[in-house]
Amino acid sequence: MDPHTYNVDLTWLSQRKGEISSPELDQIIEVATPPEFPKGMPGIWSPEHLFTAAVSSCFMTTFLAIAENSNLEFKSLSCPAEGILDKKDGKFAMTEVVLKPVVTIVNEADREKAEKIMIKAERACLISNSITSEIKLETEVLVEERQPA
Repeated sequence: MDPHTYNVDLTWLSQRKGEISSPELDQIIEVATPPEFPKGMPGIWSPEHLFTAAVSSCFMTTFLAIAENSNLEFKSLSCPAEGILDKKDGKFAMTEVVLKPVVTIVNEADREKAEKIMIKAERACLISNSITSEIKLETEVLVEERQPA
């Protein structure tokens, strides 16, 4: 595969707030220093939130591709994620991301397959493979039996 380029523009607005956009996308996202830091702003996406979201959304897209290729029939996927900001070697860093995916399947027989696909998705996620933070996976598989027609 050839290299791909993803363009992002940042514009500072005021104080500790800016906005990010991309010539390839329609949405603009407001970003700010998180409230835990001096002059931080609550209620606005922070770089730390975006970092955590990048790991979680990459897990999702990788899971979807592997599930499709594995013919896994599932009803839903959610993936709460927790990004941990801490000091590492005297510097602030996102030291850990905990992914807590929940997959709902329709057949109990697919439980092991679903679990394996979640593990494989985390290992194959290009964002997870691009960062030094530890990625922890706490999976859950639910079964929702089909209702008789």
